[in-house]
Amino acid sequence: MALAKMSVAELEQFLRDEFPQAFSGDDITIESADGQTSLLRQRYSERMLRPGGTVSGPTLMALADFAMYVVLLSAIGPIGLAVTTNLNINFLRKGQPGQDVLAEARLLKLGKRLAVGEVNLLSGTSADPIAHVTSTYSIPNI
Repeated sequence: MALAKMSVAELEQFLRDEFPQAFSGDDITIESADGQTSLLRQRYSERMLRPGGTVSGPTLMALADFAMYVVLLSAIGPIGLAVTTNLNINFLRKGQPGQDVLAEARLLKLGKRLAVGEVNLLSGTSADPIAHVTSTYSIPNI
C-alpha cells in the first residue's frame, strides 16, 4: 500500500485554505485517507434531495468527484491543480432521504500524469451501493 503524503488533518487544512467553495462547511467530512483509499461522509440535508424524495444526481456526482480528489491528494501531496478529466457514474438504486451518503474512493492506477480511480456511494448503513463512479484525474507537471 502506498504511504499517504497528506494526513486527514493536512488534507482538511489544505482544502479549507485552497478550495473553500467545496470544503468550507461541516456537511462533508473526511473519515479516512491513506494514499490508496478515502472515505468521505456527506451529512444528510434536504438540499440533497430531488423531486420524488431521492438523493439528487448532482449531489452524488459532486461527492464522488470530491472523494476522488481527496484520495489523489493523499497519494501525491498538496497539488491543487490536479483536475478531473473524466467522470462516469452509474446510478444503481435510490438514495434514501434522511441518510448520510458515504463515498468510498480507491485509486486503481497512479501514474505521473494521470490517475484512475473508482468510488462507491452508499446510503446510510446499507452495504449496497446507490451509485458507482469511475474517474480520471490529470496531474500537472510540477
